[in-house]
Amino acid sequence: MLDDNIKAQLQAYLEKVAQPIELVASLDNSKAAQDISELIHEIAALSPKVTAREDGHFERRPSFGIARAGETPRIYFAGLPMGHEFTSLILALLQTGGHPPKVDEETLEHIRSVKGEFRFETFISLSCHNCPEVVQSLNLMAVVNPGVSHIMVDGALFQGEAEKRQIMAVPSVFLNGQPFGQGRMDLAEILAKIEPGIAAQDAEKISAKAPFDVLVVGAGPAGSAAAIYAARKGLRTGMVAERFGGQVLDTLAIENFISIKETEGPKLAVALEEHVRSYDVDVMNPQKATHVTPPSKPGALAEVQLENGATLKSRTVILATGARWREMNVPGEKEFRAKGVAYCPHCDGPLFKGKRVAVIGGGNSGVEAAIDLAGVVSHVTLLEFGDALRADAVLQKKLASLPNATVIKNAQTTEVTGTDKVDGLVYQDRVSGELHRIDLEGIFVQIGLVPNTDFIKGTIDISRGGEIAINQRGQTSVHGVFAAGDCTSIPFKQIIIAMGEGAKASLSAFDYLIRTSAES
Repeated sequence: MLDDNIKAQLQAYLEKVAQPIELVASLDNSKAAQDISELIHEIAALSPKVTAREDGHFERRPSFGIARAGETPRIYFAGLPMGHEFTSLILALLQTGGHPPKVDEETLEHIRSVKGEFRFETFISLSCHNCPEVVQSLNLMAVVNPGVSHIMVDGALFQGEAEKRQIMAVPSVFLNGQPFGQGRMDLAEILAKIEPGIAAQDAEKISAKAPFDVLVVGAGPAGSAAAIYAARKGLRTGMVAERFGGQVLDTLAIENFISIKETEGPKLAVALEEHVRSYDVDVMNPQKATHVTPPSKPGALAEVQLENGATLKSRTVILATGARWREMNVPGEKEFRAKGVAYCPHCDGPLFKGKRVAVIGGGNSGVEAAIDLAGVVSHVTLLEFGDALRADAVLQKKLASLPNATVIKNAQTTEVTGTDKVDGLVYQDRVSGELHRIDLEGIFVQIGLVPNTDFIKGTIDISRGGEIAINQRGQTSVHGVFAAGDCTSIPFKQIIIAMGEGAKASLSAFDYLIRTSAES
């Protein structure tokens, strides 16, 4: 199951286990059960403090639980936690065995203070790069608080159960049998949902902070670079981070980041956060800005209002809020989101195994999505609005070679149909004007990005497409407010360009602070 290199690394990790732990399997006669059995016994063989047995009575089979010796498991893996979830397994072993988590004491105290019984279930796919953070957060809560238990469920392995619960997007979290949340969530977000009072306490603490010299709104590549450059200048720096990494978290293969031959978005996001936190940056997450009040005059303070009710003040503000998936904006899209309408083929594709799906968009992202999905689904139909695909020639050639892929050009999607979940879409032939219907179970939207600038409309100048207008120094139309990255009017939305723009905006903010201080 595990190769020698992974075994050696895992054995080194298990040396950090302080208390004996047990791996308790509940198995059936499936191939997955055989794999789970092999895995837990291989792990147990690597440490004298780990034992494995197969006499579990957990109702969901095949699965295994992790617990301190003599205790009932509160962490379960219903499926084989490999791929992106292997790290979740390692952390569960270490934390159950008494190794301290990398979480501040205040957060741990919040977890301990939660009262009640919380039975979480998270449906995941092993190819999902957003799922591990949710799984790891809930596993940690189960380790710290005896009232919390958590089960990771591989939706592809338990496809019947996933269909019964109408799960068509991952991660999907249930609490005590009821839907709790869908999509990426971090530990702070989960705590805020089950204990609303925590958010109010955070808002009060945030509002009490002294004014910053530079306040960065956004924590993607541009925001991270801006924060690092500001902190290195010795400026009092704050960062409003809705989710660290931003759109990078939804990017898998990155092969054009100069000096790094290849990496993945989630790995780069972790590296960004580690780099930022190595400096004296006050990171506030998960927080979302809802309004910016610019300085009344040069040298005055700007104000940034947050969704939780807090208000921050700063001498300068750098907006680096990035972009999000563009929607089709047709009837049925919002109603069937996570019920057949999806935006991440890597995460949600395995849930559509053997089904019929469509991909909307003929650029690189759309064609790549269609190619990936063709290896999982029964048939994929790609709909392109224009009269030709816009993807690279090599991708078009690959797509054309697939026997279960169809391309329809000059197709404008007009409606998503269904009852309790997607059962088809309607498109109009832009040449003939005729309407056509396609019967299918899933739709993956890949039509580009839209800037996250709704909260500043009417405050500073933005383009018709919603991008923040900036000059060559990253300065917006308002003094003291700068912007960088994919939310701005710069061409070529690339990670490496966003980082450079973030650094430039930060240097411009520093120059502004020097000049306004000198003038006053």
